Amino acid sequence: MKEEKSTTAVSGYAAVVILVILIALALFGVFVANPILVIIGALACLFVLKGLTIINPNDAKVLILFGEYIGTVKKDGLFWVNPLAVKRTVSLKARNHNGHQMKVNDKLGNPIEIAAVTVWMVKDTAKALFAVDDYIQYVQVQSEAAVRHLANLFAYDNFEDEGATITLKDGAQQVNEMLEKELNERLERAGIEVIEARITHLAYAQEIASAMLQRQQATAVVAARKQIVEGAVSIVEMALERLSEKEIVQLDEERKAAMVSNLLVVLCGEKSVSPVVNAGTLYG
Repeated sequence: MKEEKSTTAVSGYAAVVILVILIALALFGVFVANPILVIIGALACLFVLKGLTIINPNDAKVLILFGEYIGTVKKDGLFWVNPLAVKRTVSLKARNHNGHQMKVNDKLGNPIEIAAVTVWMVKDTAKALFAVDDYIQYVQVQSEAAVRHLANLFAYDNFEDEGATITLKDGAQQVNEMLEKELNERLERAGIEVIEARITHLAYAQEIASAMLQRQQATAVVAARKQIVEGAVSIVEMALERLSEKEIVQLDEERKAAMVSNLLVVLCGEKSVSPVVNAGTLYG
């Protein structure tokens, strides 16, 4: 596999000076009516002009001579290189790959929608051009494959898998780190470095979204009711203890059971209760 190697290039400004001299030589040949001098000057001008190249900041020129990779020039500016070499420009800037939403199955087989954004840049120009057919398409395909694989490793949440320590929904930081690591391993062949990778969209698939929402709501209701019941039991217990301590009223077991029942109805009921005034005796 080809690996990047740097190569030096002649200053383009020196080549421009030589080009001006050659143009002057060709004009002098025209002036003195010397066709040989004109032809030599014109060919030399074309030779020098063909080798001039401009490299913009954060760009690189990959040089290929007769099918052989001879090096990469990364320094920006005006340069002169071998005119016979093929010059291919490779951008070294950071780029975004915003993956589209994909429908995949999580660890438990539930269909989910997931998408991720990847920030990447070319690290090795030789691998990018010669190790894969199209490095931009390679990034796109491998990014989607990595997201699919990651979604299959974890459950969406821990409702069905209570022992899960990492889920797609709650373990965002760890999931993103694992995605970035896997992408770097996949794209190393193409000389690509992944700077950052993050999940940008995560949801249940449309066909089960309504059912999962109802399940989440039911779970929330059960948790809330459990908390209410625990609080109500504590209040009833405290009320019975205080009544007994203050000796405000003596209650037998039957009346205690009735009082507990009434208090739990009042405290745990979803609607406010209407008070009933008992004008008779406690036992009447």
